[in-house]
Amino acid sequence: MVETTDFSETPAERLVGGAIRLTWVFYLLGALYVVGPVLGWTLAGLVFLGLYLGPSIDARWHAISVPAGVWLWIIGMVVMLITLLIGHMDYGLSIGQTIKSSIGWAKGWALLALFPLAGACLKIRPQIIYRAYNQLGLQTLFILPFLLVAPYIGMPELLYISPVKAVGGPGPEFFSVILYITEPGTGGFRWQFFSPWAPAAGMMGVVMLLCGLEDNNKAWRFAGIFAGIVMILFSKSRMSLVALAVIWPVAWCAANLLTLRIWMIASASAAVLGVIFAPLRDMALTGLSAMRAARADSTRVRDTLERIALDRWYNEAPIFGHGIVERGPHLVEYMPIGSHHSWYGLLFVKGIIGVIGLAVPMVTSFLECLVKAQVFPVGRVALSMMLMMFLYSFGENLEMLIYLFWPAMILIGCALRRRTDLSNMMGSVKKDVT
Repeated sequence: MVETTDFSETPAERLVGGAIRLTWVFYLLGALYVVGPVLGWTLAGLVFLGLYLGPSIDARWHAISVPAGVWLWIIGMVVMLITLLIGHMDYGLSIGQTIKSSIGWAKGWALLALFPLAGACLKIRPQIIYRAYNQLGLQTLFILPFLLVAPYIGMPELLYISPVKAVGGPGPEFFSVILYITEPGTGGFRWQFFSPWAPAAGMMGVVMLLCGLEDNNKAWRFAGIFAGIVMILFSKSRMSLVALAVIWPVAWCAANLLTLRIWMIASASAAVLGVIFAPLRDMALTGLSAMRAARADSTRVRDTLERIALDRWYNEAPIFGHGIVERGPHLVEYMPIGSHHSWYGLLFVKGIIGVIGLAVPMVTSFLECLVKAQVFPVGRVALSMMLMMFLYSFGENLEMLIYLFWPAMILIGCALRRRTDLSNMMGSVKKDVT
């Protein structure tokens, strides 16, 4: 049967689906870092317009009231801005630096609230995002042969840095078109696709895989799943391999907590685990050591950055942080202190208040998505995205990559707007048991 679903019905859906499908175009223009913030604030404008005008405008523009879970994201990100301002005042930073950092907040942390707001309040169907990601996956598969052959035919790693860099950003890598990366230690090749670095490409591969699994069309589903696995494998990201093995199975089990079969499986697994726990533990420790040794230099830099961030946070600015990111010493190749880790980065820049500002909405949204996952398919997807964010918060700065994984936040917003009838949930449990 030919599908007749309109995948571009509302203005918000056209914006979201179009932005995802044009990812490679924006990347080649060096504009991908700009598109994310512009889209986030545009969608927020549509929400405010819909809330203000209400039924007096076209039904496609209607916005529902803001759910409590989204309010927590909004409050948490406002806390980020307040701590930023206090940190700047504590260290006597200039007004120009404060304005620059505030603009950085609007392009980073603020988006963690704006995209769930759009997903919760605008008419955006999750299927729009699933299909758009699978179409992006097909594009990636077409581009893949050229990327793989590039290092073997003498193509340069860096093609060019876009003039869009003039708008400002964390670094030139966010505006660079890079075909591949040569690893300093081994001489091997890694691919970062449309991301600023290879581990971020693996993260986007995880998002693409999770979205690909949800498409009702088998052909598109295969394109998204295959492209996601390709991005994970060719990025050679250790975190992504862990995510590939863990996130979806854990989310599936968590989404079936109210079914009898999952508890039967858990009971049988516990019995087996009691017998094989010791060898599994040894295998896990050996595997972890091998993963850390695979890129010993990277592991050393990450560990050193974390120690510096923790020590300087505790001794210099425990409450509101230092206000700005600082470059580390030569020992860590001058990388920013607290980079490669959202929580250490938050401690250094925004102190314990900043950590609370992120932790509270993340924990509450995870618990809410866990409940919604028992009833709604999008709840399970949102739960997967929350697990992905939690996992990558220990290896990446979520603030810096939100311009890439923003569709995951929209899906979380879509789940937060669903209303759950607990009595119906308990009724389904009794039905399942009987």
